[in-house]
Amino acid sequence: MTDITRTLEILDRLIAFPTVSRDSNLDLIDWVQNLLQTAEFDVTRIWSPDCTKAGLFARIGPGVDGGVCLSAHTDVVPVDGQVWTRPPFQLTDEGARVYGRGTTDMKGFLASALALAERAGETPLSAPLSLSISYDEEIGCVGIRHMMPDLKQLIGNPRLVIVGEPSSMQVATGHKGKAALKVTCHGQAGHSALAPQFVSAIHIAADFVQQTRRLQNQLAAGPCDDAYSLPYSTVHIGKITGGRALNIVPDTAQLDMEFRHLAQIPVQDIQSQIEAVAHQVSRAYPSVPPITVEAINTYPGLHIDASDKCVAWADSLAGHFGITKAPFGTEAGFFTGLGLKTVVIGPGDMATDGHKPDEGLNKTELRACDAMMDNILVS
Repeated sequence: MTDITRTLEILDRLIAFPTVSRDSNLDLIDWVQNLLQTAEFDVTRIWSPDCTKAGLFARIGPGVDGGVCLSAHTDVVPVDGQVWTRPPFQLTDEGARVYGRGTTDMKGFLASALALAERAGETPLSAPLSLSISYDEEIGCVGIRHMMPDLKQLIGNPRLVIVGEPSSMQVATGHKGKAALKVTCHGQAGHSALAPQFVSAIHIAADFVQQTRRLQNQLAAGPCDDAYSLPYSTVHIGKITGGRALNIVPDTAQLDMEFRHLAQIPVQDIQSQIEAVAHQVSRAYPSVPPITVEAINTYPGLHIDASDKCVAWADSLAGHFGITKAPFGTEAGFFTGLGLKTVVIGPGDMATDGHKPDEGLNKTELRACDAMMDNILVS
């Protein structure tokens, strides 16, 4: 049985850093950087634009192509409003399972990668080993996007990139991409007693919502990938705001929306369809400015052919737990954008534990992750 003692020690320390995305991660980064430098890695700190956060790229081994790059993010989602029965920022070990914010998403994988880094520092390597450690993944893969110009110069050409999001140690060969949009509808302010004489921005927003639901039906009838539980691209409106007071006809309404698209479908294809919906609705209200659609953030999807040799190798490294596709987004598409073979493999199950109170991780999965790291070390 794999000894996960050191991985648990590192995980205990990582959980104690409350690296919610809205806060700085620099205390954790300082600690991790010291660990990696002690293990004789070459470490580069990559600062966020405002220097309140940072990511790391670390590398050890011969200066050649090949090897494995392990990718992890340091931030976690908030615990506000959740009812925890265990302290969220303190690792609780209950025998078969450990608990704490980030155990599954995704400090468990990071702890295993750092334990490997320590072993790698004591082992002659035939191929390089690198770690990419990011920030602000939980708010739309923002940090990795900022890191990419530096990573492009640093990462070289590894044989495989493994993004350690929770996949129950299965090899995930794909996930959908995502775009977040801000949609603004314009109306005419006026006294509510005379409301029919003015154009209500909320009415325009309601028409937009109705047309967007029709677009969803069209997407459901379009390209599909049955490897996903929802095999088609999706659109979603998550927030609507508008109006100033009950007795004023609203002159502005704003919708926050997203779409998640199959990786094979260019992001612009679906955004263009949403913009066409906005144009169609606006034509019915010529007396007010047209609806505007602004892209706030995007991240790419992942699609690797399951027959690719890198998938078979990744499955062998992971211990043959199977091949899947992830229902959530990751940073993997940024690495494929660099032309690198990339898969998602990590301990834990997002559906069971991701973003939930009393987030936990089974030790059996942590052992499987450590075993994968051992296989990487000797590969």
